Amino acid sequence: MLNNLRPVFIIASREIRDQLRDWRIIFPVVGLTLFFPFLMNFTAQQMLGFVQKYGATIVGERLVPFLLMIVGFFPISVSLVIALESFVGEKERGSIEPLLNTPLQDWQLYLGKLLSSTVPPLTSSFLGMAVYLGGLRIQNIPWPETPMMILIVLLTIVQAIVMVSGAVVVSCQATSVRAANLLASFIVIPVALLIQGESILMFWGTYSTLWWAVFGLMVMAALLVRVGLAHFQREELLGREIDVLNARWIWRVFKKSFWGDVRSLADWYRFEISKTIRSMRISILITFVLALVGILLGADLIHQFFIPLDQESLAELDERIGLLVKAWPVFAVKPVMSIWWQNVRVLILAMVLGTFSFSILGVLPLMASMGAVGYLMALLTVNGIPAVTTLAFILPHAVIEVPAAILATAAILRAGVIMGTPTPDRTVGEVWIESIAIWTKIMAGVVIPMLLLAAAIEAWITPRLALLLVK
Repeated sequence: MLNNLRPVFIIASREIRDQLRDWRIIFPVVGLTLFFPFLMNFTAQQMLGFVQKYGATIVGERLVPFLLMIVGFFPISVSLVIALESFVGEKERGSIEPLLNTPLQDWQLYLGKLLSSTVPPLTSSFLGMAVYLGGLRIQNIPWPETPMMILIVLLTIVQAIVMVSGAVVVSCQATSVRAANLLASFIVIPVALLIQGESILMFWGTYSTLWWAVFGLMVMAALLVRVGLAHFQREELLGREIDVLNARWIWRVFKKSFWGDVRSLADWYRFEISKTIRSMRISILITFVLALVGILLGADLIHQFFIPLDQESLAELDERIGLLVKAWPVFAVKPVMSIWWQNVRVLILAMVLGTFSFSILGVLPLMASMGAVGYLMALLTVNGIPAVTTLAFILPHAVIEVPAAILATAAILRAGVIMGTPTPDRTVGEVWIESIAIWTKIMAGVVIPMLLLAAAIEAWITPRLALLLVK
C-alpha cells in the first residue's frame, strides 16, 4: 500500500514546490491571508464594543467564532484557482503531456493532484486563523471555547476538501481554464450559502447541529473524491478539445434511457419500468430505511416540542376537520390538483438538491416529511387519541403517497451511486443525462399517477374518515 501511495506524494510534492516558486501565486494568497484576519480582528473589536454598549454581550460572544470560521473560509475561496488549474491549466500550457506519459496509474495521478491542491488552501486557512486568534489575545478578547474551536477547525478542513475536490473534478472535465472558472460558481455559491446557514446556527447557539454539518460534508467530500477517481481518464483528458452543446445527441441519450427499445406504452410498462425498478432494489431499500429513520426522529421530537391537547383543543380539531370536509366536496378537482402539485413540487426540489449534492440532499425532503408524520402520530398518541384515529389522519392516502415518494427518492439516490461508479465507456455528461432520464421515467410512469390517486384519496376520503373517528 505504501509503495502504491509513494507516487502520489511525489506528484504532490512536485506540484507544491512549483506553486511555491511562483510569486504570482504566493503573494496574493499570503498577502490576503494575513490582511483578512487583521480586518476581522478590527471588526470583532468594534462589534464587541457596540453590543456591550447596549448590553447584548451574547451577540458579541457568538460573533467571535463566526469571524474565525470566515477567516478560515476566505483563503480557501481565494486559493481555489490552484485546484481549478490542476489539470486543464497544465493542458492549456502544454505541460501535462509528460506527466500523463509516465507509468503512473490514473488514480495515483489524480490523488497526487488533489493532495497538492488541498495543502496550500488549508495551510493558508490555518495561518489566517492563527493570526486572528493572536490578534484576539493581544486585544484581550476571549477565545471561543475548546469544543467550538475544534468544531470550527473540522468545518474548515471538510469545507476545504469539498471545495478543492469539486474544483479538481471540474478541472479534469473542463476544456479550458475559462470554462473551469465559470463552473467554479457551482462550488463557491453553494458553500457560501452553507456558511450562511452555519452562521445562523452559531448565532442561535445550536452548536450540536453543526456536527451534523461536519458529517454531511465528510460524506460529500468522500463522494466528490470517488466521482473524480471514477471518471478520470488520461486519454479522454488529452483528446477533449471542446465540448459542443449538441441538442440532438442529448435527446438521443435521454430518449434511449427513457423509452428503451419498446414500441408501445404497454411494453414500456412491462419491460422498461419493471427493469428500472428492479435495478433500484438496493436504493429503494436504503430509502425505505431512511424514511423509517425520519419517522423515528420526528417522534423523538415530542420530548422537546410537546403540545398538550385538552378537550377544547380536540373540539377545535373536530371543527377544523368539519370545515375542511365542507371546503373539499367529493369529486372536487381543485383540492386534488393542489395536493398533487404540492407533492410533485417537493419531489422536483429533491431532484434539484440531489443533482448538486450527489443525492445527499435529495433524501432530505422525504426525511423531513416522514419526520412530520412521526411527530404528528406521537403528539396525538401522547394526548390520548386512539391509534386507530391517528392512523385515519394519515394511512388512507399514505399507503400510496409514501411508496411513490420512496420510489422517486430512490431514483435520486441511484443517480448519485451511478455518478460515483467507474464508467469507462461513458462520459460524465452522458451518465448525468441517463440519470435524469431514469428519474423522469419513474416520475412519469409510476410516481405521478400514484400521487394523483393519493391526492384524490387525501381530499375526498381521509377528512371524512377522520371526522367520523374524531366524533
